[in-house]
Amino acid sequence: MSEHTHGHAHGDLDGAAEWDERYRNADRLWTADVNPALVAEASGLQPGTALDVGSGEGADARWLADRGWQVIAVDISQVAVDRARAIDPRDAITWLRVDVTVDDIPGRDFGLVSLHYFPVAKSDEKTVRRILGAVGPGGHLLMVAHEAEGVRAHGRNPDDYFQPDDVAALLDDNWTVLTHETRERGVAAGGGVHTHDVVLHARRSHS
Repeated sequence: MSEHTHGHAHGDLDGAAEWDERYRNADRLWTADVNPALVAEASGLQPGTALDVGSGEGADARWLADRGWQVIAVDISQVAVDRARAIDPRDAITWLRVDVTVDDIPGRDFGLVSLHYFPVAKSDEKTVRRILGAVGPGGHLLMVAHEAEGVRAHGRNPDDYFQPDDVAALLDDNWTVLTHETRERGVAAGGGVHTHDVVLHARRSHS
């Protein structure tokens, strides 16, 4: 990941200690810019409660809070959580150290659950289903991943992780897919490698 990466890839197989070390070794690991897909997909949503999974230094959570959302922002790294809280300690954001692959999700019935560049191993379908279960009636899921070629360029096999296509296949008739496409990022990430993202935006039914 480079300084131009807008994502928070904290759900992969790297442990909390490794992520803590990465944050300690950088004044800022990610940019302060909100992810472009969040702006595109969430700007028109009615603010409510949001869960930001893999919140990093908090750019997405701050953007949501600025627009009236009450945000629970979770990250595997305590260093990241402490840094994000220091940047923005307001009550609209609750910063928590959580590893969603092993810990309980802190809350339920969210109006928006957002995962940007948060790889979950293919062997861990239960975590994906728990994340889906955190979306409340009428709520929205937004999952964004780098296009496969960009992932391979960083030495990871995208087939080892849940991609938006895989998550879309898990959605039943209680979900309506609003967006499922590959689009240009606008600003390339990962040292120019990540030029396109795969975006999945789905809404859960009210019943």
